[in-house]
This record gives sequence, C-alpha cells and structure tokens, in this order.
Amino acid sequence: MTATLPLISLRSVGRTYRTDGIAVTAVRNVSFDVDQGEILAVMGPSGSGKSTLMNMIGLLDLPSEGAIYLEGTNVADLSEDRRSTLRARSIGFVFQSYNLLARHNAIENVALPLVYCGVGHKERLGRAEQSLEAVGMLHRAHHFPRQLSGGEQQRVAIARALIASPLIILADEPTGALDSRTGAEILALFAALNQTGQTIVMITHDPGIATQCRRTIHLHDGELVGDETQIPLIPKRSVAS
Repeated sequence: MTATLPLISLRSVGRTYRTDGIAVTAVRNVSFDVDQGEILAVMGPSGSGKSTLMNMIGLLDLPSEGAIYLEGTNVADLSEDRRSTLRARSIGFVFQSYNLLARHNAIENVALPLVYCGVGHKERLGRAEQSLEAVGMLHRAHHFPRQLSGGEQQRVAIARALIASPLIILADEPTGALDSRTGAEILALFAALNQTGQTIVMITHDPGIATQCRRTIHLHDGELVGDETQIPLIPKRSVAS
C-alpha cells in the first residue's frame, strides 16, 4: 500500500526578516506534519513565532530556509500566481477581528472569496447560502456586520473560510475578541466542523483553547519545544448548533 502523504509538511523551516540591516529570526528549524482531518493548536506566548508560522502555512510568506510541502508539493517551487490561486482554493482564514467588509452584508462577505476563484454570481450566492446554513447563520444572511454580535460575526467569518471547500482552515486567535460563553460556542463549532473531516489549525496563546484540540504544538522564541496529543474536551455538537 502507498502511504498517504501529510496534508502539510514543514521541514527545518526558518524565517528571518531584515530591518535596517538587522536580521531578526522569527522561526527557526521547525519540522512537523499536519494530516488530513486533524484539529490542532499552535500555541505560544507573544513573540514566539506563531503568526509567522501561520503566514507560511497559509502561503502568505515563504521560509528563508527549509521547505513547506502542501500535499507533497514544495510551495517554494510554485510561481507567485500559482501560490495565490492555491491559497484562494485550498486555505480558509479566520481572524480574531473577523475582517468582514462593513459595506457588505453577511452573504456578500461569505461569497467574496469565490470571486477570486472565477465562480459566477448565481453560484456564488447559492454556495454562500449553504455555507451560512452550515454555521447556523442563514437567517442573518442580509444583515450587515454592524448588525451582528461578535459571535455572529465570527460565524460569518467561518462560513467565508468554508466557502471554497478548503483543504485547511487557519484560525488566528479565533475567540480572542469574544466573551467566554461565545468563545466556547465558536470552539464547539470548530469541533463539529472537524468531525465532518475539515482540517483545522488554531493559532493561540490560550492554554484553554489548546486543551480543546486533539494535538498541540508548542513554540517558544521561534522554536518548536513540544508536540503532544491529547483527548479534546470540546463537546460533540452539530455544525449549526
């Protein structure tokens, strides 16, 4: 039998920035795999390299050294246009601040990534409705961000991340702007999505979020200092709960 390739592989990855001639290393010698269907946390304090690592996994940046493979392909071997297309089709992003466009309602915000995938208007809206329904927000499809609570905005942001059926969702501090109850609901939603087979990586400094994931990778000063698997504590719920 042929072994299944990891969805993402990092091999001795490092990232160094230069500011005014001074080299600053944000990530150094990091190696790990992410398998299809995993839900894992990348955890560490501020300045540990979490965001830099997310940008590289999300094809927003390339490593200064080492290599990142997406389904066996070294992303550094791809043209910038090909990486942009791959990012649009394969990676969904969820941010702490939601990043919804204020002048567009929920369904328009969710449908937006499909514009860059060349999908027609009618199909975009149909798929956006399905995505909103999956996160329990179809009834708010025509509301604008200012008319939604923080938790509702984050659900819309998750629907937007799902719209292109991505290989992986990258969530950067997805509950950081929410109260504890609403944050728990969002984590339960991620768990329910993972039960459907969605691969999810959550970037966090919060140990409470890490305990909700099957696996946690620990970063400190840009280096991987731990990689552990645990039984997640998230209750099993339906996706639209």
